[in-house]
Amino acid sequence: MLDLTYEAPKPKVIAGATSDWELVIGLEVHAQVATKAKLFSGASTQFGAEPNSNVAFVDAGMPGMLPVINEGCVAQAVRTGLGLKAEINLWSAFDRKNYFYPDLPQGYQISQLYHPIVGEGEVLVELGNGTARRVRIERIHLEQDAGKSIHDMDPSMSFVDLNRTGVALMEIVSRPDIRGPEEAAAYVGKLRQIMRYLGTCDGNMQNGNLRADVNVSVCKPGAYERFMETGDFSHLGTRCEIKNMNSMRFIQMAIEYEARRQIALIEDGKEVVQETRLYDPDKNETRSMRSKEEAHDYRYFPDPDLLPLEIEQAWVDDIAASLPELPDAKKARFMSDMGLSDYDASVLTAEVANAEYFEKVAEGRDGKLSANWVINELFGRLKKDDKSIEDSPVSPEQLGKIVGLITKGDISGKIAKDLFEIVYTEGGDPEAIVEERGMRQVTDTGAIEAAVDEVIAANPAQVEKAQANPKLAGWFVGQVMKSTGGKANPAAVNELVLKKLGL
Repeated sequence: MLDLTYEAPKPKVIAGATSDWELVIGLEVHAQVATKAKLFSGASTQFGAEPNSNVAFVDAGMPGMLPVINEGCVAQAVRTGLGLKAEINLWSAFDRKNYFYPDLPQGYQISQLYHPIVGEGEVLVELGNGTARRVRIERIHLEQDAGKSIHDMDPSMSFVDLNRTGVALMEIVSRPDIRGPEEAAAYVGKLRQIMRYLGTCDGNMQNGNLRADVNVSVCKPGAYERFMETGDFSHLGTRCEIKNMNSMRFIQMAIEYEARRQIALIEDGKEVVQETRLYDPDKNETRSMRSKEEAHDYRYFPDPDLLPLEIEQAWVDDIAASLPELPDAKKARFMSDMGLSDYDASVLTAEVANAEYFEKVAEGRDGKLSANWVINELFGRLKKDDKSIEDSPVSPEQLGKIVGLITKGDISGKIAKDLFEIVYTEGGDPEAIVEERGMRQVTDTGAIEAAVDEVIAANPAQVEKAQANPKLAGWFVGQVMKSTGGKANPAAVNELVLKKLGL
């Protein structure tokens, strides 16, 4: 486990015109389940297909078409729940949520309200400086996604693409434990990280595969503590929901704006109306979308076409046994077993692909040196070239060999950077390149001593300056390295220079 201090919520305080206010935030994160088929049909979930090409009869709401549950979607929901340390409900049921969806032909959404497949869990959100916050998960339920209405292709008509209709979503509902915009974004980021490790959602926010509905309210200092003691939501003030946020930055901006809007209303003697709002990033404002419906407004009732979903504990146990090492545990291992700093371990575990690459580089080698080369040299170059780790021209095996050559003293740090550039641009086996191009480091003390003597003899004036000011001895080290083409062992050069100068 990570050595973290779990803090009580520290709310962001916003100064109003008359008093201070605190933020209370809860999120409903919609994560598209990573499966090849939809929740109740065999239609493909492929993104970017031709409009209305991934639509089965049941997705199109054809009369007499009955839904059939996709076991893979259920397994992914269970897997996600286990990754969030949540209770798995062996008995759950689907309900119909009746609402006018212009892009959901059935006229209702199949969801889980009363009996979700996953119960209470938690997420640990790191806040920096070795501190973290526990954000409680209330539930995770499975439901169908809706299609996509398109309004900008014709001035008088709207079009509908039903490819996304019926795709499985996991709705992850948090408790109102989040107390600031940055923490909200960090929470979504942590959920995304965990699900990408689990392989249950690709977390692509740009494609809409991960999006959040953000519930925001404001209250006077101390009101949240009273809510925690009593469970009475009236202490938290009236909340508004900001729909379909698919950007970490926009989530923060929308929360900040909405909080200030509500504060201004209250201090002006007006009421905050419970409603659903949309965020406009161009104007940096939220605007009203519709009044906020309650569960009874949707006329939920058990879906008559689907039996209750019953799963066996043995099946859940098999899924639990197949879980990968999750990011918190991996980060803790990198720090304890390899001596990495909190920062380096965080960078290397941020994405599962980064962690896998690093572990291959570091296998049987110095962990700190491997981390330095992966983070500074490789990641720096990939960022410059706008490449991902999956597109890296340097394989982990190649970079591992470069690290190994440094550790053995076959090449210096400077030569290693030249070697990395060759491998990055031309490819090849690093060990073979060192031999073929004569890049091996000079460790023969006799040869190094001769080079030192030559530089000292050629610069008597500089010798006097260095003897008067030992800090200038580094100049001789640089000259020797230059004369040897960077191949001399730097430590040996430094030692001989100091000895020859009598320092």
